[in-house]
Amino acid sequence: MRLTLAISTLLLSAGLATAKVPCGGSFNGFINGLKKEAVSKGHSKSTVDKFFASARQDPATIKADRSQGVFQMPFLDFSQRLISQNRIDNGRKKSKQYNTIFNRIEQQYGVSRGVLLAFWAFETDYGAFQGDFNTLNSLVTLSHDCRRPELFRPQVFAALELYERDDFTPTKTTGAWAGEIGMVQILPADIIENGVDGDGDGKVTLKTSAPDALMSGGKMLNHLGWRKGEPWLQEVTVPSNLDWSKSGLDHTMNARDWAKMGVKPRSGKLANLPASLLLPQGRKGPAFLAYPNFHVYFEWNKSFVYVTTAAYFGTRLEGAPRYDAGNADPGLSGGQMKALQKKLKARGHDVGKVDGILGKLTRRAVQAEQKRLGLPADAWPTAALLNKL
Repeated sequence: MRLTLAISTLLLSAGLATAKVPCGGSFNGFINGLKKEAVSKGHSKSTVDKFFASARQDPATIKADRSQGVFQMPFLDFSQRLISQNRIDNGRKKSKQYNTIFNRIEQQYGVSRGVLLAFWAFETDYGAFQGDFNTLNSLVTLSHDCRRPELFRPQVFAALELYERDDFTPTKTTGAWAGEIGMVQILPADIIENGVDGDGDGKVTLKTSAPDALMSGGKMLNHLGWRKGEPWLQEVTVPSNLDWSKSGLDHTMNARDWAKMGVKPRSGKLANLPASLLLPQGRKGPAFLAYPNFHVYFEWNKSFVYVTTAAYFGTRLEGAPRYDAGNADPGLSGGQMKALQKKLKARGHDVGKVDGILGKLTRRAVQAEQKRLGLPADAWPTAALLNKL
């Protein structure tokens, strides 16, 4: 299955208000507007005309953008769906096959191999399926659509720059529906900024060269703030009488202080670093300490369940044991989650879009209401909370 459904497009922000970015209207007129802007940026008219000659609106891209219900799944279901024994076995094989490249990445960018292996697995099944959407058509379609034009419009011009470098073919370059290209799915602007020739052939080829793709991914994570040599996620056990209101990404203390509260590692030792206690399915489910590097994952992808799963899988590929699933309280259905989000909004909480997805904002609101109502404030919404609201 495709995991770029999660929109790696949220990697970077154009820094512009959506209202100020041209979008909508006649598609042909919109393309003409892009062409005029490209020429104003210094690109030759003949090059611009050739680049946009094949551009077409793609209904399949819009459909994919609207169909992201997979992220409504809770962590246990989502992670078990994505992490197969085959992916674990292939990850270990790839680690050996590209051992020299992973060593270079760790030395130059400080990114541990498990991190990149997990992204490689989830994004394209280690390069096996990189997406069959025409990249230019997807980018212009999403730029024309008025949901997030400020994110996609700059990528069109980045693709034009790659075209001028002979690294992009408008009619043939394909990838994810949101415009990412290659084995670890990187957007055109990020290819320009972070593309690395890992195999030494003089070109950055992310679709066919694993060394190029992995080195580029490592450089990008480093650029996004990855801290060299530090862990990102560690499974722990927690006492039953913990103050659950201290859990969640909004609350941080040194791992040593968590240890004083009875939090213990399932394997290895706790790092001497700031950490947040992550309970993806509440106090009765798996528990993790999330270190500073964990937050970099949200620069790659905004989905809480994807990020947590990718981070956990990275540790698993480096030898961590299978998580203790525990016995989490039953969660809410998609419809119930939307109803909960509406109730939370009515009480003044910012939950973002009412989409049935338990993201960071909804978790924050849930925890606040649990605390107000005298319930265990572990940020895991249950039918009991919904009924009380």
